[in-house]
Amino acid sequence: MLTVLVDYDSGNLHSASKAFQRMALEVGGGDVLVSSRAEDVARADRIVLPGDGAYPACRRALGAVDGMVQALEEAVQQRAVPFMGICVGMQMLATLGREYDDVAGLDWIGGEVVRIAPQDTALKVPHMGWNDLVIDRPHPVLEGVESGDHAYFVHSYHFLVADPAHLVAHVDYAGPVTAIVARDTIIGMQFHPEKSQSAGLRMIANFLRWRP
Repeated sequence: MLTVLVDYDSGNLHSASKAFQRMALEVGGGDVLVSSRAEDVARADRIVLPGDGAYPACRRALGAVDGMVQALEEAVQQRAVPFMGICVGMQMLATLGREYDDVAGLDWIGGEVVRIAPQDTALKVPHMGWNDLVIDRPHPVLEGVESGDHAYFVHSYHFLVADPAHLVAHVDYAGPVTAIVARDTIIGMQFHPEKSQSAGLRMIANFLRWRP
């Protein structure tokens, strides 16, 4: 069993890889590999796409890795390989990102990535730090995670899904802010599970055991 974390120079791969390796050891989740090679993604049993920074830069960096987007499309869309997007890696699942420019996403989950607009203007953007998850619908990767559990966020934009059935969890930041999206074998988390202590590590462990 091989989990590949995609390296395209746009993610905090050190802490993420450590968390995935730790949980893989705990749950018998197989090997964890950080790779920028499309052929490794093509043979993966699970795929993780992290991302830090601005959406347009991340999307262009991913597109610049030879064969990577095609390998991801074939694995996730055609062969239904379990997939987790983290932070901007989750946002790139959308149809369109509206940060600085309008930039097309992977369009695996319909919707747009837009700037957070808290109804209380005293609240700062970026939305940064700990916030309580509100779970909107059950999901196997959230087994043992409850509303009120904390997750660690750093972002100014969030994913507005076109179909409410794809919204799994949100947080309240003077209005709802999307925290988790999912459909089929795809899940995306706006927060950093690798930095979200026990709840985040539980989600990583659940993902490594997920057999959709």
